[in-house]
Amino acid sequence: MYDICALGELIVDCTPVGKTELGAGIFACNPGGAPGNVAVSMSKLGKRAAFIGKVGNDQFGKFFIELFRKNGIETRGILLDSDWNTTLAFVELDEKGERSFGFYRKMCADVMLEEKEVDRQLLGEAKLFHFGSVSLTQEPSRTATFRAAEYMKENNRIVSYDPNYRENLWSSRQDALEIMCKGFLYADVVKVSDEELFLFTGIGDVERAGRVLYERYPMRCLLITLGEKGACCIFKDSFFTVPGYRMEVADTNGAGDASMGGFLFKLTGFEKEIEDLSTEEVYECLRFANAAGALATTKSGAIPAMPLREEVEALLKREEIGKNV
Repeated sequence: MYDICALGELIVDCTPVGKTELGAGIFACNPGGAPGNVAVSMSKLGKRAAFIGKVGNDQFGKFFIELFRKNGIETRGILLDSDWNTTLAFVELDEKGERSFGFYRKMCADVMLEEKEVDRQLLGEAKLFHFGSVSLTQEPSRTATFRAAEYMKENNRIVSYDPNYRENLWSSRQDALEIMCKGFLYADVVKVSDEELFLFTGIGDVERAGRVLYERYPMRCLLITLGEKGACCIFKDSFFTVPGYRMEVADTNGAGDASMGGFLFKLTGFEKEIEDLSTEEVYECLRFANAAGALATTKSGAIPAMPLREEVEALLKREEIGKNV
């Protein structure tokens, strides 16, 4: 039995590492894609993970499969397609390490995943299903993603969802909101950034906006990442926050996915139904998630930056020692 099966895009993040003498950018090709990042995060933290998706039958697609296998992830759900290329994303970083994206994704492999190609046997072997919104931007991957989420919901599995908004992948903001909000209908656990929270509600106050979103949809736990300010969570009637860490930031790409992986890692470790968890237990999930996300900012790239369990626990221990000094 797998602890998690993630479905969605696998994207090569071309991250800047310098410039040529003529001023042109030099890029390192790092594996990424939010659902893949979460799967690797869970695996590196010690859980059994599987992935479903489609990549090109090219050097990048083969690299993904090899990399996932090395990270202990079940890859039989990843298809190699000779008709379509693996998606590329060029990442720009500002002076604070914050990123923006430019995508080379028209008619690429991850978008072309069809419902009939989704391995339902593999889905059935997982306790938790995770998906994001990038695979919802176009057909046929949109239908494939929703049908997989629906299948897992009907089979009483935990479903987690990260509506990571990428404006330049949608035809319009209205279309994005309509489709992304549909994902909330399947999700037990949702992660949003503070910026995405404002996008969905139009409310600037994080707690008030979070409660509006939480009450509008059937989710059972809402995780909100606040960047360097930390993270907060709404669970049942409670709203709680953990502060951020002061880290030497190399690259924020993948930090939110590390947070999500950390949260799900702790959540599945309790081996209880979500509604049976205490507020204290969910608070521990949030603390672990926050530390995992902070550590991911200290390394370049997304998948390469996912921290190990020992690293997260060491950071949490240092935090406890600091409180007691």
